[in-house]
Amino acid sequence: MPHPDPSPAPVHVVQLTDAHLFANPAGTLLGLNTRDSLRHVVAQVRREQPRVDLLLCTGDLSQDGSVASYEAFVELTGEFAVATRWLPGNHDEAKVMAEVAPDLVQSVTDIGNWRVVMLNTAVQGATHGLLEQDQLSTLDDALASAGERHCLVCCHHQPVDIGCAWIAPIGLRNADELLQRLHSYPQVKALLWGHIHQEWDEQRDGLRLLATPSTCIQFAAGSEDFKVSEEQPGYRWLRLHADGRVETGVERARDFEVRLDFNSPGY
Repeated sequence: MPHPDPSPAPVHVVQLTDAHLFANPAGTLLGLNTRDSLRHVVAQVRREQPRVDLLLCTGDLSQDGSVASYEAFVELTGEFAVATRWLPGNHDEAKVMAEVAPDLVQSVTDIGNWRVVMLNTAVQGATHGLLEQDQLSTLDDALASAGERHCLVCCHHQPVDIGCAWIAPIGLRNADELLQRLHSYPQVKALLWGHIHQEWDEQRDGLRLLATPSTCIQFAAGSEDFKVSEEQPGYRWLRLHADGRVETGVERARDFEVRLDFNSPGY
């Protein structure tokens, strides 16, 4: 049974999500160059987070599923030189991700007093998410064997209603199965995801529910139909304390000027 690290120092985590990179460095969404926006977010992290122990990348890292887009993501984030984990979103190609960076595709990572579990909710050819039986089994095994470690679980698709009617049908279809499992293990302190291109922070029955802005375009909160905002791209930082507390916040690349072109190809 795993035993936690006796060190009281928190684990410093950064989450990057929904970069939507293209094979072409000039690739854009709504006129926004996604490599350029990711570059600005990475620079913001470097300025604000002098210590990063773990980088979590929670899906839609690519828009076109190309080798070149994943290689670009590795290059743009490689300057952190820290343990990095990524999982696929609905725009990703999981096999290509594993070919480009097999060391980054790991379901379970133990660090400090914590266990981080990365789940694949992507469905081939679909926009919505689903946890297949193999992923549920991976989660069950990871939580059952966590011992005294606190747990952070990560996926791509949202497991709760966030008040955006248009995005509800493309969330996690079997969210109840996930949440029931997590609530059965009090050592699970937080569930972290991407996909919704906006910030979310909710406490529900002792479980912290967290989502993070995209490193490119942002979706408008509370929108009935598809709508984007002109907020800057951003990232989430987390301090995973040895006693199970989760301290977290969202920061944005304030020096990045968002200029959207609604006549260009959209999301």
